[in-house]
Amino acid sequence: MINNFKTSLFAVILVIVALWILSIYGALRFFGKVPEPVLENGKVSETKRVVEEESTVIDVVDAVSPSVVSIAVEDSPTISLFGMPQEDEPNQSGIGTGFVVSRDGLIITNKHVVSSDNQKYTAIINDNGEVKELEVVEINRDPFNDLAILRVGANDLKPLELGDSDSLKVGQKVIAIGNALGRFQNTVTTGVVSGLGRGVNPFNPSTGIAERLDDLIQTDAAINPGNSGGPLVNIGGQVIGINTAVASAENIGFAIKINIAKQLINEFEASGGKISRPFLGVRYSHISQNVALLNDVPQGELVREVVDGSAADRAGIKVGDIVTDFDSQKLTEENLMQKIIRSKSVGDTISMKVFRNGDTFDVEVTLGEAPNQ
Repeated sequence: MINNFKTSLFAVILVIVALWILSIYGALRFFGKVPEPVLENGKVSETKRVVEEESTVIDVVDAVSPSVVSIAVEDSPTISLFGMPQEDEPNQSGIGTGFVVSRDGLIITNKHVVSSDNQKYTAIINDNGEVKELEVVEINRDPFNDLAILRVGANDLKPLELGDSDSLKVGQKVIAIGNALGRFQNTVTTGVVSGLGRGVNPFNPSTGIAERLDDLIQTDAAINPGNSGGPLVNIGGQVIGINTAVASAENIGFAIKINIAKQLINEFEASGGKISRPFLGVRYSHISQNVALLNDVPQGELVREVVDGSAADRAGIKVGDIVTDFDSQKLTEENLMQKIIRSKSVGDTISMKVFRNGDTFDVEVTLGEAPNQ
């Protein structure tokens, strides 16, 4: 009789536990915490449900990809041992990425992707399996930023929506899309905004110098060779940056804020298709306060090259000069000459204080217009 009682008690406990579990499950289902099972022909599907975040990324990539282009450059034919070309036509190799910003053929990318005037560039678009090769007929470069506006012969492109990079927050989810490794196929990486207001000095092989880029977006989304010029988008599918530089440290990439590109595009269209930037005409390196003290020279910008016929050349600036003040502002590591020039316009007259051979003197220079370099 005792055994029967124990058996009955155990059965009652099992029923109570089962009812308790079912009640919790029902409550979770009611409040949306447990997903509805996916049914196929009345049975639960074997296919795993894709989580909401992954679905969002997939939707963004599907929407953005038809507007992302691979930038290809035409290679010379390979020469055989007998001095004859091995192929009838030149090959194309992918060197970077760009994206459409206007229906009538404007594409934006990095300046270093299209740095040569002696090569033929092509924009390759893959729109849901339909591949289009569009010849780049015009290249407009921004000498202040690593940006270029390309024009192709098309009037039916799909421009991307440009977001607001001033509203970015650290930790925000981002997606990088580009022609990684030059394969003419868009690749996708995801990450977050790791930092804002960053500065780097990426090496430019076309000039042999490191060009300073400031106020960049830092991200841990992988930016590989070939991604340069591609869009960095938010989970709403809006472009918030342009992938441009990879740091030597692992998992650190950088992008130019899209608001800088938006201003460039607006100025380009307002001027009838021209990028106009003030130009002094010198290449220089900064002498920090510590280096200046060690060498008994003033802090400032050491002139390493003067462009013939430029504003600096006409003003008598020479290699070896140290510019200590520009526009009545002391030049420091926080206040570089390039930063001041960016705030000026073509034709502005600027006062400079120059140190040469132990003497300091004043010079006035009228800024010219930067070439399409």
